[in-house]
Amino acid sequence: MNLISIDELDVKEKRVFIRVDFNVPIVNGQIVDDTKIFTALPTIEYAFKEKARVIIASHLGRPGGKLRPKLTLEPVGRRLSEILKREIFFPEDCVGDVVKKIAGDLAPGGIMLLENLRFHKGEEENDPKFARRLAQVADVYVNEAFSVSHRSHASVTGILDFVETACVGLGFKNEVENLTRLIENPERPFVAVFGGRSAGEKIPIMESLLDNVDAILIGGALSNTFLKALGKETGKSVIDEIALYSASKFISSASARGIRVVLPQDFIVIKGDLNNYSAPLTTHAGVFSRDGIAVDIGPKTRDDFALRLSRAKTIFWNGPLGIYENEDFRGGTKAVAGAVGASGAFSVALGWDTVLAIKRAGFSGAITHLSTGGRAGLEFVGKRRLPALEALEKRYK
Repeated sequence: MNLISIDELDVKEKRVFIRVDFNVPIVNGQIVDDTKIFTALPTIEYAFKEKARVIIASHLGRPGGKLRPKLTLEPVGRRLSEILKREIFFPEDCVGDVVKKIAGDLAPGGIMLLENLRFHKGEEENDPKFARRLAQVADVYVNEAFSVSHRSHASVTGILDFVETACVGLGFKNEVENLTRLIENPERPFVAVFGGRSAGEKIPIMESLLDNVDAILIGGALSNTFLKALGKETGKSVIDEIALYSASKFISSASARGIRVVLPQDFIVIKGDLNNYSAPLTTHAGVFSRDGIAVDIGPKTRDDFALRLSRAKTIFWNGPLGIYENEDFRGGTKAVAGAVGASGAFSVALGWDTVLAIKRAGFSGAITHLSTGGRAGLEFVGKRRLPALEALEKRYK
């Protein structure tokens, strides 16, 4: 679809309601990673350049429609103020008379950050009354939260029924353009890399790519489920037991189409647990001790994956290939990140953990597009409906 973005509209001195995803990790009141804030900056700064009156809205965590002080957006407001070097108004709610008063008094170039949208049940319930209250302060609505586009929430879809003008942010449009390029006539060879844990969640996405890809490389805990489905010993490694049949069926489907599913040849394995483990050993995929736990792909697998990626023209990557949070077990992810960057291919890495792992490995600048789209991104790649896009498309007709 042809999306209308904020830079195609006249927003000068208008009240611009920007729905962002500032659902950032916060520990003891401090933001641990501010990537999502920086992702939204181009749209926010464009609005400032046009002297718009900026109203920013986001959710944080899962408060369940209740006021939970630990999930306040106040730390986000502080960080955003530091980045923008601007004063930010921060009311105690996201709707109500105080919010309307501040919005009405905002000077051109002024900015207000609303309190956590999910403190109200109406947000996740997509309550029209709550959506109307949000829209009362908006002349222009901007969706810059692609990562929640799979949600039918008041600030994502419901609000569109009550605003005169609606569009997407620059980051949102960039997400759609890059993911569309990935799934519509990609340059071949097209290699997909999948890691992470949940086989049940990822197998349907992998199936949706079978018409486009030439090979699928599988690592991380995800590969344990596939190896187990093939009758291999996986020790005490993480397995998605419910997805064993689906994994076996997927391998057969891919083989029938001539698509290579590449599983690890070796692993880095420990005994014990992540708080107290033995010296890591390299173990062949077919020779696993019953108390061994796979924590990363091994050196032969890294070389094999890197060689296959070096020949690719298009690469899609979702999910770390080891327990990247531990410096000892991020070697596989780092090796693959380096190979993707060196390939010269059009590359998309999708998912919060994937992006964070690539950043920690030092290769964030080597990937064409780092997507924090999360579940929404996976559903887009899987060609499933996204309520936010459907609502926008309805508005454009």
